[in-house]
Amino acid sequence: MKGLVGITCCRKPFGIYGMPNHAASDTYVRAVDEVVGAVPVLIPANGAAADIANLISRLDGIILTGSRSNVEPALYGGAPHPPDTPEDPDRDAVTLPLIRAAIDDALPVLAICRGFQELNVALGGTLHQRLQDLPGRLDHSTPILPFAALRHAKAHRVGIVPSSWLHRLAGAADIPVNSLHNQGIDRLAPGLVVEAVAPDGTIEAVRVAAGPAGPARGFAVGMQWHPEYDFQTDAVSRAIFEAFARAVRARIAGISPAAAPGMREAAD
Repeated sequence: MKGLVGITCCRKPFGIYGMPNHAASDTYVRAVDEVVGAVPVLIPANGAAADIANLISRLDGIILTGSRSNVEPALYGGAPHPPDTPEDPDRDAVTLPLIRAAIDDALPVLAICRGFQELNVALGGTLHQRLQDLPGRLDHSTPILPFAALRHAKAHRVGIVPSSWLHRLAGAADIPVNSLHNQGIDRLAPGLVVEAVAPDGTIEAVRVAAGPAGPARGFAVGMQWHPEYDFQTDAVSRAIFEAFARAVRARIAGISPAAAPGMREAAD
């Protein structure tokens, strides 16, 4: 029987009447279908109505998705966003407790873009709101272009920490990434280990070494870029989802991360 992988949604207006919808990009669904080999399950951004314990008990893995919206600054002690900055408080109210519960339960977690930022905030870290406004930083923001191939192209390279999980996975000291974001990690959360860094010093990938209840027992990694965009053509992007898939299958089989072949590198 296939496992169930939760994919976090955003709450967005849709259609000519702007009706609120719960949405996740098709790229995440296809990655779960084609690489993970699990059933994709959309997790609505339903705020306080979310039943976190029920989700954790039924899912075999979670993908925290990217989004145009920013994590609400009050959640990490930051100053209010400038006017017209997109926020999604209902999503925040689901994802942050979901992350903490998943890590405590050793449920595999793959955090991407906004999900990467949520991971840092959920575990006690803080964010820069606009990296492009900081001296010496690259403009990591998404180019406003009509063609997806151009918007999703590799933006810069990241240096991978030697002997890290990502270094073993990628087999390289640096890789090109399609990193598209305004926010970025300011103070790294306790329990997170840096896996890759952009040329301007921005943290671009992390691994969870410890959660709120002690050392991490499961697969939990995050990256600021978008492996779901090009997993069909990029070897490292595909390898990231394959590593997540191994963790999901081990979860279903009841195998501990330390004992599962090919998983220990992200759970030790």
